[in-house]
Amino acid sequence: MRMLHTMLRVGNLDRSLDFYTGVLGMRVLRRKDYPDGRFTLAFVGYQDEADGAVLELTHNWDTDRYDLGNAYGHVAIEVDDAYAACERVKARGGQVVREAGPMKHGTTVIAFVQDPDGYRIELIQKGTW
Repeated sequence: MRMLHTMLRVGNLDRSLDFYTGVLGMRVLRRKDYPDGRFTLAFVGYQDEADGAVLELTHNWDTDRYDLGNAYGHVAIEVDDAYAACERVKARGGQVVREAGPMKHGTTVIAFVQDPDGYRIELIQKGTW
């Protein structure tokens, strides 16, 4: 068994794709419209689906906003340098909601950014966890 993907519902697919590709540097791996069901699935990631887990962005055509609820946590991405990654995110128009630095009660260097739908993405500096 292996992890395939995590699905996030998004209100505006183009805006979300701009964030995940333009701000976080992922690639669109595949995308398919389902007209009968009135939804689109887009898979994004840093590597091919055969090589690692990716994100599935689900856009229901008749829904432009979702409530996140209180059960969702975050998606985590390993980065070489969390401080530099935050600067790149900001330079590309992304929102850093927790600047890079050691986590509370530990030494792991982390940061958090937020996508256009309010989902949190944790940046974890390689070699510090």
